[in-house]
Amino acid sequence: MGEQAPDGGRKPAKAARTAAAGKGPAEETAAPGKTAAKKTAAAGTAPAKAPAKKKPAAGKAPVKKTAPAEKTPAEKPAAKTAAAKKPAANAASAEKPAAEKAPVKKTAAKKTPAKKPTVKKAPAKKSAVKKVTPSRKAVAEAAPAAAVAPPGGESHAALVRRARRIDRELAEVYPYAHPELDFENPFQLVVATVLSAQTTDLRVNQTTPALFAKYPTPEDLAAAVPEEVEEILRPTGFFRAKTKSVIGLSKALAEEFGGEVPGRLEDLVKLPGVGRKTAFVVLGNAFGRPGITVDTHFQRLVRRWQWTAETEPDKIEAAVGALFPKSDWTMLSHHVIFHGRRICHARKPACGACPIAPLCPAYGEGETDPEKAKKLLKYEKGGFPGQRLNPPQSYLDAGGRPAPPAAAG
Repeated sequence: MGEQAPDGGRKPAKAARTAAAGKGPAEETAAPGKTAAKKTAAAGTAPAKAPAKKKPAAGKAPVKKTAPAEKTPAEKPAAKTAAAKKPAANAASAEKPAAEKAPVKKTAAKKTPAKKPTVKKAPAKKSAVKKVTPSRKAVAEAAPAAAVAPPGGESHAALVRRARRIDRELAEVYPYAHPELDFENPFQLVVATVLSAQTTDLRVNQTTPALFAKYPTPEDLAAAVPEEVEEILRPTGFFRAKTKSVIGLSKALAEEFGGEVPGRLEDLVKLPGVGRKTAFVVLGNAFGRPGITVDTHFQRLVRRWQWTAETEPDKIEAAVGALFPKSDWTMLSHHVIFHGRRICHARKPACGACPIAPLCPAYGEGETDPEKAKKLLKYEKGGFPGQRLNPPQSYLDAGGRPAPPAAAG
């Protein structure tokens, strides 16, 4: 009916069409709207339900969820941001105090071992102190006999060469070097050496003739009246102590060694008043057994020459002995002692008249002017008598003069 109407009939038809057409798009619009709404609803329900389901799953099996989460990257942010972060944050917040408390306890535990090393260091220091004490019998033992650093960075080999060259030079200067105590047998030598402490060899040589004339054997001196021996030994100083020593060693020789002086170091040092220095004097000059005699002259010179920095006699002996073959020890002692008494004095060394000045690190400590230095020379070097009343012929051949007896002095 609408089609037959000329004007209005078409319009309603069009309107109908338009309505129909309007309905169509409207429905289409509504339909997609519904579908969108449905999708939104579906999407809304799905994520709402999903986190509820995933929460326990995330809490129970985080390892299983990492695999499906990687399969759907689009869901990762939603799931992780919406659901995973909150429990993670809660879990983190719940676990933080425990984690924070644990490191506090750990740090406390770490502090405890930090204190333990401190406790361990204390005994370590004590042990170090204990080691230093014997070393002083040793910086001081040390020690293996320690030599002072040679001048100009001198090596040990260079020090050995220089020390031996000095000895060779001294041997040419003093070919007649000898022990400067008068003696005729080992007994007289050991007694004279004991008496030479704190006095000169000359004073001993002027005293012993009267002593040995009255007490020629150990048995005689062992039975002597102490007061009578003291009177003889008075000029040597410390005569009471020396009287006790010589009577005591004479008794020991008579009772333990049959009146004979032993030829071993370990036996000699057991005698009253006999130390290593005296023992080596006796062994070297009465028995021909090598030994180093470390008297005051020897100590002074080897330190000036920087052969050693040691100050104790036994350590000086060891340090210097290491620089020379054993066969040279006895004559080395004579050379050094002769030089110390004649040229290299304690207070005013005659540096200007010293034959080994080019080899001496201490050159210049004394008088360097040659003419003035010559006036400081002693004994045969200065034209004066020696210390022995009965010196060896080699000394006399070299221009030396015997010392005067006590009555003439």
